[in-house]
Amino acid sequence: MGRELDLSVVIPVYDEEGSLPPLWSEIREVLEPTGLRYEVIFVDDGSRDRSADIVRGFREQDQRVRLVRLKVNAGETAATDAGLKAALGRHVVVMDADLQNDPRDIPAMLAQLGRWDAVTGYRVDRAAGDSWIRRISSRIANRVRNRLSDEAVQDSGCTFRAFRRECLRELVLYHGFHRFVPTLLTMQGFRVLEMPVNHRPRRFGRSKYGIGNRAARAFVDLLVVRWMKDRRLRYEIVEDVGGEPTTAR
Repeated sequence: MGRELDLSVVIPVYDEEGSLPPLWSEIREVLEPTGLRYEVIFVDDGSRDRSADIVRGFREQDQRVRLVRLKVNAGETAATDAGLKAALGRHVVVMDADLQNDPRDIPAMLAQLGRWDAVTGYRVDRAAGDSWIRRISSRIANRVRNRLSDEAVQDSGCTFRAFRRECLRELVLYHGFHRFVPTLLTMQGFRVLEMPVNHRPRRFGRSKYGIGNRAARAFVDLLVVRWMKDRRLRYEIVEDVGGEPTTAR
């Protein structure tokens, strides 16, 4: 694609054949007027439906589309990591494939990257997009997370985010850690902003997550992150005599 791109949009995909055509259309509608040089990376996480074939069709019509396909279903964190490593853009946006994230929020998120290193969304008007039990469980999860991690994250379940590419160079992810990317970046000294984003109802398929398959695993992951924060090295060098290289005489 020649010179460096302005933006990479990374989208983990797992069995989302119904959502992909309207999502790709919405992304183009939002990004075309901006004049940005962009790519959209769909990371197929071992889908069992026609998701990969649909993305190949996008690619045939538009070379800004890329398909990264994992051999087997490896989970959202792995798919996110694969997309981040493949990204060529100066800025990177990560969003879901299920249409619940609204591409119209992307320009506002990118606008904050001048003062901030990363932006993470928190979902507003969730009553329109989620059941009451999902909203309550999310509220409890946020309170537990903030209590154990000593943070004030408004929506730890929202993975709609924008980054300066520099943030990602030292980012190491483990299974389940896509939820904690803002914390990991903060631990490295980056400035992270939370901002409100639109949240829409799911139109196709069904959610891949439920309370039963998330709570215990997320709690264990949270304990690991808490351990990492507690054990992180903290020191400041105040003097380094002789640290400069010298020329032999």
